[in-house]
Amino acid sequence: MSLMALLSQGSQISLHAHGVGVFLIAGLLILEAAIIVVLVLKRRSESPAASAPGPPVVANAEPQRLEAEQLCNFIGVTTKLDPHRKPGPQLAPLVQSLFEVESVAIFDADLEEVYRAGEWFDDLPDILRNICTFETVSDDPETGLSRRVLRMGDLPIGALLLRGETRDRMASAIASIVAITFDRYHAFANESRTESARQAEQLRTTVLDSLAHAYKTPLTAIAAASEGLSSTGSLSTDQTGLVALISEQTALLNRLTNRLLRTARLQASDMIPHAEKVAIAPLIEDVVASLRDQLAGFPVKIAISRDDLSLRCDRSLLTALLTQYVDNAAKYGTAGTPVTIEAAERAAEVIFSVHSLGPAIPAADFERIFDRYYRSSTLANKAPGTGIGLSVAKRTAQAQGGHVWVTSDADKGTTFYASLPTIPPPAVPQGGART
Repeated sequence: MSLMALLSQGSQISLHAHGVGVFLIAGLLILEAAIIVVLVLKRRSESPAASAPGPPVVANAEPQRLEAEQLCNFIGVTTKLDPHRKPGPQLAPLVQSLFEVESVAIFDADLEEVYRAGEWFDDLPDILRNICTFETVSDDPETGLSRRVLRMGDLPIGALLLRGETRDRMASAIASIVAITFDRYHAFANESRTESARQAEQLRTTVLDSLAHAYKTPLTAIAAASEGLSSTGSLSTDQTGLVALISEQTALLNRLTNRLLRTARLQASDMIPHAEKVAIAPLIEDVVASLRDQLAGFPVKIAISRDDLSLRCDRSLLTALLTQYVDNAAKYGTAGTPVTIEAAERAAEVIFSVHSLGPAIPAADFERIFDRYYRSSTLANKAPGTGIGLSVAKRTAQAQGGHVWVTSDADKGTTFYASLPTIPPPAVPQGGART
Protein backbone atom coordinates (compact mmCIF):
# COMPACT_ATOMS: atom_id res chain seq x y z
CA MET A 1 0.00 0.00 0.00
CA SER A 2 1.37 3.47 -0.91
CA LEU A 3 2.29 6.09 1.69
CA MET A 4 -0.52 8.38 0.52
CA ALA A 5 -3.04 5.56 0.80
CA LEU A 6 -1.93 4.90 4.37
CA LEU A 7 -2.26 8.60 5.14
CA SER A 8 -5.71 8.79 3.55
CA GLN A 9 -7.11 5.89 5.57
CA GLY A 10 -5.89 7.37 8.84
CA SER A 11 -7.20 10.88 8.20
CA GLN A 12 -10.65 10.52 6.63
CA ILE A 13 -12.55 10.37 9.95
CA SER A 14 -10.46 13.19 11.43
CA LEU A 15 -11.03 15.40 8.38
CA HIS A 16 -14.77 14.85 8.62
CA ALA A 17 -14.77 15.72 12.32
CA HIS A 18 -12.78 18.92 11.71
CA GLY A 19 -15.16 19.94 8.91
CA VAL A 20 -18.23 19.41 11.08
CA GLY A 21 -16.67 21.51 13.84
CA VAL A 22 -15.94 24.41 11.49
CA PHE A 23 -19.45 24.46 10.05
CA LEU A 24 -20.95 24.39 13.54
CA ILE A 25 -18.88 27.46 14.41
CA ALA A 26 -20.03 29.19 11.22
CA GLY A 27 -23.67 28.37 11.98
CA LEU A 28 -23.40 29.82 15.48
CA LEU A 29 -21.84 33.01 14.12
CA ILE A 30 -24.67 33.41 11.59
CA LEU A 31 -27.22 32.94 14.38
CA GLU A 32 -25.49 35.61 16.44
CA ALA A 33 -25.68 38.03 13.50
CA ALA A 34 -29.42 37.43 13.16
CA ILE A 35 -29.89 38.12 16.87
CA ILE A 36 -28.20 41.51 16.38
CA VAL A 37 -30.92 42.56 13.90
CA VAL A 38 -33.65 41.44 16.28
CA LEU A 39 -32.11 43.42 19.14
CA VAL A 40 -31.78 46.56 17.00
CA LEU A 41 -35.43 46.36 15.95
CA LYS A 42 -36.52 45.65 19.53
CA ARG A 43 -34.64 48.69 20.81
CA ARG A 44 -36.23 50.83 18.11
CA SER A 45 -39.70 49.61 19.02
CA GLU A 46 -39.11 50.29 22.71
CA SER A 47 -37.82 53.84 22.17
CA PRO A 48 -40.05 56.74 23.28
CA ALA A 49 -40.49 57.92 19.69
CA ALA A 50 -41.80 54.52 18.66
CA SER A 51 -44.20 54.24 21.60
CA ALA A 52 -45.60 57.79 21.34
CA PRO A 53 -49.07 58.00 19.75
CA GLY A 54 -49.85 59.94 16.59
CA PRO A 55 -47.98 60.89 13.42
CA PRO A 56 -44.36 60.53 14.77
CA VAL A 57 -44.72 56.74 14.70
CA VAL A 58 -45.65 56.86 11.03
CA ALA A 59 -42.79 59.26 10.33
CA ASN A 60 -40.24 56.91 12.00
CA ALA A 61 -41.60 53.69 10.56
CA GLU A 62 -39.99 54.10 7.13
CA PRO A 63 -36.39 54.69 8.40
CA GLN A 64 -36.70 51.76 10.78
CA ARG A 65 -37.95 49.47 8.02
CA LEU A 66 -35.13 50.62 5.73
CA GLU A 67 -32.50 50.00 8.40
CA ALA A 68 -33.89 46.53 9.07
CA GLU A 69 -33.80 45.68 5.38
CA GLN A 70 -30.24 46.98 5.07
CA LEU A 71 -29.09 44.89 8.03
CA CYS A 72 -30.87 41.77 6.77
CA ASN A 73 -29.31 42.22 3.33
CA PHE A 74 -25.90 42.77 4.92
CA ILE A 75 -26.19 39.58 6.99
CA GLY A 76 -27.40 37.62 3.98
CA VAL A 77 -24.43 38.69 1.87
CA THR A 78 -21.82 38.23 4.61
CA THR A 79 -22.98 34.68 5.36
CA LYS A 80 -22.44 33.78 1.69
CA LEU A 81 -18.87 35.11 1.56
CA ASP A 82 -16.20 32.50 0.92
CA PRO A 83 -14.87 31.71 4.43
CA HIS A 84 -11.45 30.88 2.97
CA ARG A 85 -10.96 34.37 1.48
CA LYS A 86 -10.12 37.48 3.46
CA PRO A 87 -13.43 39.22 4.13
CA GLY A 88 -12.03 42.73 4.55
CA PRO A 89 -11.63 43.63 0.83
CA GLN A 90 -15.23 42.52 0.24
CA LEU A 91 -16.78 44.08 3.34
CA ALA A 92 -15.57 47.67 2.88
CA PRO A 93 -17.29 48.33 -0.49
CA LEU A 94 -20.27 46.23 0.61
CA VAL A 95 -20.91 48.43 3.67
CA GLN A 96 -20.46 51.55 1.55
CA SER A 97 -23.02 50.47 -1.05
CA LEU A 98 -25.64 48.85 1.21
CA PHE A 99 -25.74 51.60 3.84
CA GLU A 100 -25.10 54.47 1.40
CA VAL A 101 -22.24 56.05 3.35
CA GLU A 102 -19.48 58.19 1.86
CA SER A 103 -16.49 56.17 3.07
CA VAL A 104 -15.73 52.97 4.98
CA ALA A 105 -12.49 51.79 6.61
CA ILE A 106 -11.97 48.48 8.43
CA PHE A 107 -8.93 47.29 10.38
CA ASP A 108 -8.20 43.60 10.99
CA ALA A 109 -5.90 43.47 14.02
CA ASP A 110 -5.08 39.80 13.53
CA LEU A 111 -3.79 40.29 9.99
CA GLU A 112 -2.61 43.89 10.59
CA GLU A 113 -4.40 44.99 7.41
CA VAL A 114 -6.60 47.98 6.54
CA TYR A 115 -9.44 47.82 4.00
CA ARG A 116 -11.08 50.97 2.66
CA ALA A 117 -13.75 52.26 0.31
CA GLY A 118 -14.12 55.95 -0.59
CA GLU A 119 -11.77 58.85 0.12
CA TRP A 120 -9.73 58.77 3.34
CA PHE A 121 -6.88 60.51 5.17
CA ASP A 122 -3.23 59.57 4.71
CA ASP A 123 -2.87 58.57 8.37
CA LEU A 124 -5.89 56.24 8.25
CA PRO A 125 -3.99 53.09 9.46
CA ASP A 126 -2.81 54.92 12.59
CA ILE A 127 -6.31 56.21 13.31
CA LEU A 128 -7.80 52.73 13.03
CA ARG A 129 -5.11 51.18 15.22
CA ASN A 130 -5.78 53.82 17.88
CA ILE A 131 -9.51 53.08 17.77
CA CYS A 132 -8.75 49.39 18.34
CA THR A 133 -6.04 49.96 20.97
CA PHE A 134 -7.91 52.55 23.02
CA GLU A 135 -11.32 50.99 22.28
CA THR A 136 -12.79 54.25 21.05
CA VAL A 137 -16.54 54.37 20.38
CA SER A 138 -17.89 57.77 19.25
CA ASP A 139 -20.13 59.59 16.78
CA ASP A 140 -19.17 63.07 15.57
CA PRO A 141 -22.14 64.90 13.95
CA GLU A 142 -19.92 67.70 12.62
CA THR A 143 -17.58 65.45 10.63
CA GLY A 144 -20.03 62.58 10.17
CA LEU A 145 -17.48 60.11 11.52
CA SER A 146 -18.55 57.04 13.50
CA ARG A 147 -15.84 55.07 15.29
CA ARG A 148 -16.43 51.51 16.48
CA VAL A 149 -14.31 48.75 17.96
CA LEU A 150 -14.70 45.29 16.45
CA ARG A 151 -15.06 42.86 19.33
CA MET A 152 -15.49 39.17 19.95
CA GLY A 153 -16.63 39.06 23.56
CA ASP A 154 -14.32 41.39 25.47
CA LEU A 155 -11.45 41.01 22.98
CA PRO A 156 -10.85 43.87 20.47
CA ILE A 157 -10.08 42.31 17.09
CA GLY A 158 -10.19 45.40 14.87
CA ALA A 159 -11.81 48.76 14.17
CA LEU A 160 -14.50 50.29 11.95
CA LEU A 161 -14.60 53.90 10.74
CA LEU A 162 -17.64 55.22 8.87
CA ARG A 163 -18.17 58.65 7.27
CA GLY A 164 -21.72 59.54 6.34
CA GLU A 165 -25.22 59.59 7.78
CA THR A 166 -25.47 56.58 10.09
CA ARG A 167 -27.23 56.30 13.41
CA ASP A 168 -25.29 55.19 16.46
CA ARG A 169 -27.06 51.84 16.82
CA MET A 170 -26.79 51.13 13.11
CA ALA A 171 -23.01 51.72 13.25
CA SER A 172 -22.77 49.39 16.25
CA ALA A 173 -24.77 46.69 14.45
CA ILE A 174 -22.54 46.97 11.37
CA ALA A 175 -19.44 46.67 13.57
CA SER A 176 -20.82 43.55 15.27
CA ILE A 177 -21.59 41.83 11.96
CA VAL A 178 -18.16 42.73 10.57
CA ALA A 179 -16.54 41.33 13.73
CA ILE A 180 -18.51 38.08 13.39
CA THR A 181 -17.48 37.78 9.73
CA PHE A 182 -13.83 38.33 10.63
CA ASP A 183 -14.04 35.77 13.41
CA ARG A 184 -15.59 33.20 11.08
CA TYR A 185 -12.76 33.68 8.57
CA HIS A 186 -10.11 33.34 11.29
CA ALA A 187 -11.83 30.21 12.62
CA PHE A 188 -11.68 28.61 9.18
CA ALA A 189 -8.09 29.78 8.64
CA ASN A 190 -6.94 28.38 11.99
CA GLU A 191 -8.73 25.12 11.28
CA SER A 192 -7.05 24.85 7.87
CA ARG A 193 -3.62 25.55 9.36
CA THR A 194 -4.18 23.00 12.10
CA GLU A 195 -5.35 20.36 9.64
CA SER A 196 -2.43 21.04 7.27
CA ALA A 197 0.05 20.74 10.14
CA ARG A 198 -1.61 17.53 11.30
CA GLN A 199 -1.47 16.00 7.83
CA ALA A 200 2.15 17.05 7.35
CA GLU A 201 3.09 15.52 10.72
CA GLN A 202 1.24 12.29 9.92
CA LEU A 203 2.91 12.04 6.51
CA ARG A 204 6.33 12.65 8.05
CA THR A 205 5.65 9.99 10.68
CA THR A 206 4.61 7.48 7.99
CA VAL A 207 7.75 8.21 5.97
CA LEU A 208 9.95 7.82 9.05
CA ASP A 209 8.37 4.48 9.86
CA SER A 210 8.77 3.22 6.30
CA LEU A 211 12.38 4.36 6.03
CA ALA A 212 13.30 2.86 9.39
CA HIS A 213 11.83 -0.50 8.42
CA ALA A 214 13.58 -0.33 5.03
CA TYR A 215 16.94 0.28 6.74
CA LYS A 216 16.64 -2.70 9.07
CA THR A 217 17.25 -5.36 6.39
CA PRO A 218 20.49 -3.96 4.89
CA LEU A 219 21.82 -3.12 8.35
CA THR A 220 21.27 -6.69 9.47
CA ALA A 221 23.08 -7.95 6.38
CA ILE A 222 26.02 -5.57 6.90
CA ALA A 223 26.34 -6.58 10.56
CA ALA A 224 26.29 -10.28 9.64
CA ALA A 225 28.90 -9.79 6.89
CA SER A 226 31.13 -7.83 9.27
CA GLU A 227 30.96 -10.57 11.88
CA GLY A 228 31.71 -13.17 9.18
CA LEU A 229 34.80 -11.31 8.07
CA SER A 230 36.04 -10.95 11.62
CA SER A 231 35.62 -14.67 12.26
CA THR A 232 37.80 -15.72 9.30
CA GLY A 233 40.99 -14.90 11.19
CA SER A 234 42.89 -14.21 7.99
CA LEU A 235 42.61 -10.43 7.92
CA SER A 236 45.54 -8.07 8.11
CA THR A 237 45.79 -5.44 10.83
CA ASP A 238 44.43 -2.73 8.53
CA GLN A 239 41.60 -4.96 7.35
CA THR A 240 40.68 -5.84 10.92
CA GLY A 241 40.54 -2.15 11.77
CA LEU A 242 38.24 -1.46 8.82
CA VAL A 243 35.93 -4.33 9.75
CA ALA A 244 35.78 -3.04 13.34
CA LEU A 245 34.87 0.41 11.99
CA ILE A 246 32.09 -1.14 9.87
CA SER A 247 30.72 -2.98 12.90
CA GLU A 248 30.83 0.16 15.06
CA GLN A 249 29.04 2.35 12.52
CA THR A 250 26.50 -0.38 11.77
CA ALA A 251 25.64 -0.56 15.46
CA LEU A 252 25.25 3.25 15.53
CA LEU A 253 22.94 3.19 12.49
CA ASN A 254 20.95 0.40 14.07
CA ARG A 255 20.42 2.46 17.24
CA LEU A 256 19.33 5.48 15.21
CA THR A 257 16.94 3.31 13.19
CA ASN A 258 15.40 1.94 16.37
CA ARG A 259 14.87 5.50 17.60
CA LEU A 260 13.16 6.41 14.35
CA LEU A 261 10.87 3.43 14.75
CA ARG A 262 10.06 4.37 18.33
CA THR A 263 9.37 7.97 17.28
CA ALA A 264 7.03 6.88 14.48
CA ARG A 265 5.17 4.42 16.68
CA LEU A 266 4.74 6.95 19.46
CA GLN A 267 2.91 9.22 17.00
CA ALA A 268 0.19 6.64 16.50
CA SER A 269 -3.01 7.72 18.24
CA ASP A 270 -3.98 4.10 18.90
CA MET A 271 -0.76 3.26 20.78
CA ILE A 272 -1.79 1.88 24.17
CA PRO A 273 0.89 1.17 26.80
CA HIS A 274 0.91 -2.35 28.22
CA ALA A 275 0.99 -1.80 31.95
CA GLU A 276 2.65 -4.36 34.20
CA LYS A 277 4.35 -4.33 37.57
CA VAL A 278 7.97 -3.27 37.00
CA ALA A 279 10.71 -3.45 39.62
CA ILE A 280 12.66 -0.22 39.31
CA ALA A 281 16.11 -1.27 40.57
CA PRO A 282 16.63 -4.14 38.09
CA LEU A 283 15.34 -2.00 35.22
CA ILE A 284 17.84 0.79 35.96
CA GLU A 285 20.64 -1.76 36.24
CA ASP A 286 19.69 -3.17 32.83
CA VAL A 287 19.73 0.33 31.30
CA VAL A 288 23.19 1.04 32.71
CA ALA A 289 24.47 -2.34 31.48
CA SER A 290 23.18 -1.67 27.97
CA LEU A 291 25.13 1.61 27.89
CA ARG A 292 28.37 0.36 29.45
CA ASP A 293 30.46 1.50 26.47
CA GLN A 294 29.04 5.03 26.54
CA LEU A 295 29.45 5.22 30.34
CA ALA A 296 33.00 3.87 30.35
CA GLY A 297 34.49 7.22 31.44
CA PHE A 298 31.82 8.06 34.03
CA PRO A 299 31.30 6.85 37.60
CA VAL A 300 27.63 5.85 37.83
CA LYS A 301 25.65 6.36 41.04
CA ILE A 302 22.19 4.85 41.50
CA ALA A 303 19.91 6.05 44.29
CA ILE A 304 16.46 4.51 44.79
CA SER A 305 14.18 5.57 47.65
CA ARG A 306 13.61 1.92 48.65
CA ASP A 307 14.91 -1.40 47.35
CA ASP A 308 11.50 -2.84 46.54
CA LEU A 309 10.24 0.25 44.67
CA SER A 310 8.03 -0.83 41.79
CA LEU A 311 5.62 0.81 39.35
CA ARG A 312 2.80 -0.31 37.09
CA CYS A 313 3.86 0.94 33.68
CA ASP A 314 4.98 -0.14 30.23
CA ARG A 315 8.43 -1.63 30.80
CA SER A 316 9.69 -1.05 27.25
CA LEU A 317 8.59 2.61 27.25
CA LEU A 318 10.21 3.31 30.62
CA THR A 319 13.38 1.58 29.46
CA ALA A 320 13.45 3.75 26.32
CA LEU A 321 12.97 6.90 28.40
CA LEU A 322 15.75 6.16 30.89
CA THR A 323 18.07 4.89 28.16
CA GLN A 324 17.75 8.21 26.39
CA TYR A 325 18.37 10.21 29.57
CA VAL A 326 21.45 8.19 30.54
CA ASP A 327 22.80 8.18 26.98
CA ASN A 328 22.34 11.97 26.89
CA ALA A 329 24.25 12.33 30.17
CA ALA A 330 27.15 10.31 28.80
CA LYS A 331 27.12 12.17 25.49
CA TYR A 332 27.20 15.69 26.91
CA GLY A 333 28.65 15.17 30.39
CA THR A 334 32.22 16.02 31.29
CA ALA A 335 34.38 12.87 31.26
CA GLY A 336 35.32 11.64 34.73
CA THR A 337 32.37 13.34 36.47
CA PRO A 338 29.59 11.19 37.97
CA VAL A 339 26.27 10.36 36.35
CA THR A 340 23.60 10.02 39.03
CA ILE A 341 20.37 8.10 38.43
CA GLU A 342 17.61 8.45 41.02
CA ALA A 343 14.08 7.17 41.51
CA ALA A 344 11.76 8.20 44.34
CA GLU A 345 8.08 7.76 45.11
CA ARG A 346 6.23 10.98 45.94
CA ALA A 347 2.49 11.21 46.49
CA ALA A 348 0.86 9.46 43.52
CA GLU A 349 3.87 9.39 41.23
CA VAL A 350 7.39 8.06 40.85
CA ILE A 351 9.96 10.64 39.81
CA PHE A 352 13.05 9.57 37.87
CA SER A 353 16.06 11.83 37.38
CA VAL A 354 19.42 11.61 35.62
CA HIS A 355 22.05 14.18 36.64
CA SER A 356 25.37 14.99 34.99
CA LEU A 357 27.93 17.77 34.92
CA GLY A 358 28.66 19.51 31.65
CA PRO A 359 27.59 22.44 29.45
CA ALA A 360 24.48 24.18 30.77
CA ILE A 361 21.27 24.31 28.76
CA PRO A 362 19.86 27.86 28.45
CA ALA A 363 16.57 28.37 30.28
CA ALA A 364 14.97 29.42 26.98
CA ASP A 365 15.56 25.88 25.67
CA PHE A 366 14.04 24.01 28.64
CA GLU A 367 10.73 23.44 26.82
CA ARG A 368 11.92 23.27 23.22
CA ILE A 369 14.67 20.74 23.87
CA PHE A 370 11.96 18.05 24.07
CA ASP A 371 10.66 18.96 20.61
CA ARG A 372 11.56 16.63 17.81
CA TYR A 373 14.68 17.62 15.80
CA TYR A 374 15.44 20.56 18.10
CA ARG A 375 18.95 20.79 19.49
CA SER A 376 20.14 23.46 21.90
CA SER A 377 22.69 25.78 20.31
CA THR A 378 25.05 25.30 23.26
CA LEU A 379 25.07 21.51 22.83
CA ALA A 380 24.73 21.04 19.07
CA ASN A 381 28.50 21.10 18.49
CA LYS A 382 29.43 19.04 21.57
CA ALA A 383 28.33 15.68 20.19
CA PRO A 384 26.63 14.27 17.09
CA GLY A 385 22.89 13.81 17.29
CA THR A 386 19.57 14.07 15.49
CA GLY A 387 17.37 15.77 18.07
CA ILE A 388 15.05 12.77 18.15
CA GLY A 389 15.93 11.11 21.46
CA LEU A 390 14.46 13.59 23.93
CA SER A 391 11.23 13.82 21.94
CA VAL A 392 10.96 10.04 22.30
CA ALA A 393 11.48 10.38 26.05
CA LYS A 394 8.76 13.01 26.22
CA ARG A 395 6.25 10.92 24.31
CA THR A 396 6.96 7.75 26.27
CA ALA A 397 6.13 9.67 29.44
CA GLN A 398 3.03 11.31 27.95
CA ALA A 399 1.74 7.97 26.67
CA GLN A 400 1.66 6.77 30.28
CA GLY A 401 0.15 9.93 31.75
CA GLY A 402 3.48 11.38 32.85
CA HIS A 403 5.58 14.51 32.29
CA VAL A 404 9.18 15.42 31.51
CA TRP A 405 11.21 18.50 32.36
CA VAL A 406 14.80 19.64 32.81
CA THR A 407 16.85 21.93 35.03
CA SER A 408 20.33 23.12 34.16
CA ASP A 409 22.96 25.29 35.76
CA ALA A 410 26.60 25.85 34.87
CA ASP A 411 27.70 25.07 38.45
CA LYS A 412 25.13 22.48 39.59
CA GLY A 413 24.91 20.57 36.30
CA THR A 414 21.96 19.32 34.28
CA THR A 415 19.16 17.08 35.52
CA PHE A 416 16.51 15.50 33.33
CA TYR A 417 13.33 14.48 35.14
CA ALA A 418 10.37 12.25 34.33
CA SER A 419 7.35 11.55 36.49
CA LEU A 420 4.99 8.62 35.98
CA PRO A 421 1.75 8.09 37.94
CA THR A 422 1.65 5.13 40.29
CA ILE A 423 -1.76 4.24 38.84
CA PRO A 424 -1.56 4.15 35.02
CA PRO A 425 -4.30 6.04 33.13
CA PRO A 426 -6.96 4.03 31.27
CA ALA A 427 -6.19 5.70 27.93
CA VAL A 428 -3.36 7.52 26.21
CA PRO A 429 -3.37 11.06 27.68
CA GLN A 430 -2.63 14.33 25.97
CA GLY A 431 -0.05 16.43 27.77
CA GLY A 432 3.17 18.35 27.48
CA ALA A 433 6.45 19.03 29.18
CA ARG A 434 6.23 20.96 32.41
CA THR A 435 8.72 23.38 33.84
